[in-house]
Amino acid sequence: MPLWPNGAPLAKGKSEHDQPHLISWPAAAEKNCGAAVVICPGGGYAALAMNHEGEQVARWLNGHGISAYILRYRLGSKGYHYPTQLIDVQRAIRWVRHHANGYQIDPMRIGIMGFSAGGHLTSMAATMFDVKPDGMTNDEVDQQIARPDLAILAYPVISFSDAFANRGSAKNLLGPNYTEEQAKYLSTQYRVSETTPPIFLFHTNDDAIVAAENPIAFYLAARHHRVPAELHIYELGKHGLGLALNDPMLAAWSEHLYRWLKYRGFLAPKARQ
Repeated sequence: MPLWPNGAPLAKGKSEHDQPHLISWPAAAEKNCGAAVVICPGGGYAALAMNHEGEQVARWLNGHGISAYILRYRLGSKGYHYPTQLIDVQRAIRWVRHHANGYQIDPMRIGIMGFSAGGHLTSMAATMFDVKPDGMTNDEVDQQIARPDLAILAYPVISFSDAFANRGSAKNLLGPNYTEEQAKYLSTQYRVSETTPPIFLFHTNDDAIVAAENPIAFYLAARHHRVPAELHIYELGKHGLGLALNDPMLAAWSEHLYRWLKYRGFLAPKARQ
């Protein structure tokens, strides 16, 4: 489903790489709990890991009655740099919220989940939902709120400017000639505020691609601003392991996530205000 049926803003062409869209994985009617999650696969803002950080995750969510929407956002490797990715992820959340009733989704229970660089995009969605970058079309979909109701960050890139920064993702998102000012602006631990939604973070100490200091910095920022947050760091496990379904130890992280979602009330209707 294209996010902009008449063509995406800032698009350089009409190919699949130029037009972001959502791949819908609705929960079965008999299991549907009314919640939905937008999934942002990782890939360093250069590619998209659509299987183990996309389709496998959608199936897992469906198994718990949650509808899933995999976001194919635009990439730096195809010539798209910030703010294009923020525009895409904000539009995805707005799109799901706008169409919620037609898909038996509660518009007050729309979360976002991302892996690696997709985790960074997820962290932008959770901390920069009130930023209005140039390129919004201002149609009826754009009238919806872009704030997710919760965010799930799996081995996320967070910092572009600290000693533990992931410079490769920064280069792809910001372009090869980015400044340190730009890098700090999008180091999302500095963008956490009291309005950031509840956060779940998962990482491994053994990750050699994205240092564990990334989610730790985000967790500490959330704690400072009294944002509900839960952090799990396992000792072993390489980067990019997805749900780690074949690892008897690491596979437990998704069970922790399910219990957190249930505890947060995400799997049951909320009283409307």
